[in-house]
Amino acid sequence: MKFLDQVKVFIASGYGGPGCVSFRREKYVEFGGPDGGDGGKGGDVWAEAVDGLNTLIDYRYKQHFKAQRGINGAGANRTGADGEDIILKVPVGTQILDENNEEVLADMTEEGMKVLLARGGRGGKGNAHFKTSRQQAPRHAQPGEEGEERWLWLRLKLIADAGLVGLPNAGKSTFLSACSRANPKIAAYPFTTLHPNLGVVDTGEGKRFVLADIPGLIEGAHEGAGIGDRFLGHIERCATLVHLVDAGGEDPVAAYDVVRGELEAYGAGLTEKSEILVLSKMETVSPERLEELKAELESRSQGEIAVVSAVTGENMRPLLYRIEAAIEGQRAADKAKAERLARGDEDDSWTP
Repeated sequence: MKFLDQVKVFIASGYGGPGCVSFRREKYVEFGGPDGGDGGKGGDVWAEAVDGLNTLIDYRYKQHFKAQRGINGAGANRTGADGEDIILKVPVGTQILDENNEEVLADMTEEGMKVLLARGGRGGKGNAHFKTSRQQAPRHAQPGEEGEERWLWLRLKLIADAGLVGLPNAGKSTFLSACSRANPKIAAYPFTTLHPNLGVVDTGEGKRFVLADIPGLIEGAHEGAGIGDRFLGHIERCATLVHLVDAGGEDPVAAYDVVRGELEAYGAGLTEKSEILVLSKMETVSPERLEELKAELESRSQGEIAVVSAVTGENMRPLLYRIEAAIEGQRAADKAKAERLARGDEDDSWTP
């Protein structure tokens, strides 16, 4: 299935059905009078986050969604049927933005979450509604209210606990395939990964986390170089970043600086996230070279440098435990912060 993470759609709720002008006329019935029924309500447009989707490809070929209009009222005080609602089913993690692609109207972060996007128009009142003691034969009814229509952007940000970043060919896809059942494309040329991939990592004892692999970054990605930085939005929700640097690369230290520079240029708080720096492809260099690279990178990293080989599996298990611990620590901090804000504490700089 083709991956698509941003689309523009047009939605329109249903118009309300007009009320009816009708009079009761039956033989041998002494009193007639107005009996026009009300029109039905127009259908609403909803968005619902559902499980089992990880792309917006369904909205690539159909961009217009219009709910059914309300049915007209009828004589004998018959109310028209309401129009059927229409539901846009989106993956968990989808953001809904206004036409300018700036204001976030809704963030579908949980399965089953539903958001009303456009409310249907109310049905008009029939002439029976306007009967009074002074006006016993009203000959007018209300038209139905108009629905709402607008253009919206749907933007998917994958829900992952940790995100893999690095230059092209840093070994991210190999790492993902080695620690999960994901099967990303792997080849010995740059930009093998053209869209984000997700994998579920099982660390044992019922514990697991979701790992996201995004296409590699190169210098100038924030200006559109290479694939650009448009996929960085998929790691904005991650608790921690796993930064892979190819130990056998031409200049691993410069490679680390390039990626960090692109994360800073992108913004969105990515440089403030906890980072685990990993020297990958350790089997391609000598132990002496590994120690030299670790010493050079320790001055730039936030913590201890991990050295692994996804091909042989060496040091992979300890690294996965470290990633899991970083995720749990960050989630606990986020929960504590949310609880303090809910209590009304103004100072949110404290961390447990």
